[in-house]
Amino acid sequence: MKQEQFVARHQHEWQQLEYWLQQRAGASRRRRRRPDAADPGDVAFAQRYRRLCQQLALARERGYSPQLVQRLQQLMQQGHSVLYRTPPVRWRRALEFLVADFPMLVRSQARSMWVALAMFAVPALACFTVVQLYPDSVHLLMDNSRIAEMERMYDPAADRLGRDSGTDWMMFGYYIMNNVSIALRTFASGLLAGLGTLLVLLFNGVIMGAVAGHLQQIGHGDPFWRFVVGHAAFELTGIVIAGGAGLQLGMKLLAPGRRRRIDALVEGGRIGARLCLGVAFMLLLAAFVEAFWSSIAQIPAWAKYSVAGVLWAGVLLWLWRGGRGGERAD
Repeated sequence: MKQEQFVARHQHEWQQLEYWLQQRAGASRRRRRRPDAADPGDVAFAQRYRRLCQQLALARERGYSPQLVQRLQQLMQQGHSVLYRTPPVRWRRALEFLVADFPMLVRSQARSMWVALAMFAVPALACFTVVQLYPDSVHLLMDNSRIAEMERMYDPAADRLGRDSGTDWMMFGYYIMNNVSIALRTFASGLLAGLGTLLVLLFNGVIMGAVAGHLQQIGHGDPFWRFVVGHAAFELTGIVIAGGAGLQLGMKLLAPGRRRRIDALVEGGRIGARLCLGVAFMLLLAAFVEAFWSSIAQIPAWAKYSVAGVLWAGVLLWLWRGGRGGERAD
């Protein structure tokens, strides 16, 4: 086969491979790609690379021009560096996920997140208002033993806020288990066509509003708000995100679109699992703040609220701006 025929037959394939490698190199320099965006070139690249090696061997064997051999050689070396590249360091990959992938993934499920926020915040605000106007209504939402426990935990004269006893480290472990279990239940309940997630969010919103309204009404509001305001930035936001993950899972089940229901459900589970990884990190931070900072009664209110303002601003900025550069580049 003449060189002209050989080039004409394979030229388009080489150009496609060159373009794909250039795009891959650009994405590597930006170090961020859109999460869950499948690259069809990844699947076929190994086959293309093997064909390129065969074509390079043929060009050398047939004595084609040095310019053509050099071009194929350079293309083969670029492909080799991609195919046998060193995998990223795990801690760096985890950091990239938390800094960029996770907030981008949250924003990609914005509709579910807003619905989850409404199902949690609206009942909480409504119950808080109702209990302020009608104090006895709290007994319709909570039993007397639970009410007495809340009053004791947030007694203005207590040495520790939010708990009766227990060391900081013991409570740290307890908060982790409790918060993560709530988040997992919120997400997993989405398998019930999203209805389970809605009920979990509604229930937690009602209880939180009732507790806050009752404590505020009886004069225990100051210790309560000083306790919850710090870790709430991570805890409440994490629960809402877990709710959004459960709702998108339910929507994949109810409205799979043109895909098979099982395929849509698998995709929803994969997205939800990644969201839950970020939520677990948020709840770990929430448990740390709750155990070692929120419970200290001696810290004045202005300090608690100042730290809380910084934490809330940081969380909201992270979810709003995290990974924006990668989105523009893609």
